[in-house]
Amino acid sequence: MRTRRRPPTHVNDEHSDSAGRRTGPWFILAAATLWSTAGAAIKLCSLSGWQINFGRSAVAALFLAAFIPGARRRPDRSVAWVAVAYAFTVLLFVLANKQTTSANAIFLQDTAPLWVLLLSPVLLGERPTRGELLSAPLFLVGLLLFFLDQLSPGQAAGNVIAVASGVAFALCILGLRKLGSRNVAAIVWGNALASLMSLPMALRGPAPTVRDLGIVLFLGLFQLGASYALFARGVRHTPAVEASLLALVEPVLNPVWTFLLAGERPGPWAIRGGALILAATLWRTLAPWIEGRRRGAPGGSAG
Repeated sequence: MRTRRRPPTHVNDEHSDSAGRRTGPWFILAAATLWSTAGAAIKLCSLSGWQINFGRSAVAALFLAAFIPGARRRPDRSVAWVAVAYAFTVLLFVLANKQTTSANAIFLQDTAPLWVLLLSPVLLGERPTRGELLSAPLFLVGLLLFFLDQLSPGQAAGNVIAVASGVAFALCILGLRKLGSRNVAAIVWGNALASLMSLPMALRGPAPTVRDLGIVLFLGLFQLGASYALFARGVRHTPAVEASLLALVEPVLNPVWTFLLAGERPGPWAIRGGALILAATLWRTLAPWIEGRRRGAPGGSAG
């Protein structure tokens, strides 16, 4: 009886890597699209920001702990500190969305690279590149433009909360980079902590409707839970520059969904500020890659 010969292991590995390179960007694109639905979903939900954050983070923590084995690790001190930064990131983002426009909330949170630039020399000992230094003024001007629109006291406070969310996000980014493969545990414990922090205020909010519960379930399972799982899978096979560019779909689509589903329009100065922050993010992402290509190409020119 003849037996079928199995192909060499390296052939299977190459096939797996090739399939991963093809599907990786699509996983990241799907994750960014799910992230972008947060603004519209929060606006359509009649619950308070504290209630939304309690439910969203609790569902996300349970989802990730159930489906990602590494997420169930007991936190040490490093994981705990990153979990705290993550908890404030997601909590402040939801609270900002309830007080200012979703466009303002997402773009002001996306000033995180500016705070990373300022904090990384102190916390990680990393010196900023020339491209990062050149992007800093764009981030700063873009941030300031959001405060030129006519704002109610509540909207102005929402903008400040969104900036604070950006600072927390920067600390979270720095911490996740330092943790490496242990970062998924910080995400789970961070969601659990965010839910716990919201509980006292969540008990004082309005009674949820069936639609409210559906929205919170969607936010926890898909917008925050499944999106991270998709991103973690896609980023394994996708170059960092490409992954960063694909993730920019989130701030672009967020105001679009909110306008289409909730009828909310960002102010004219907020649109200009958002465009500047996007441009600064693009420059900060592409500048090191362009610099590396120039150094690696013969004669110093880009190939």
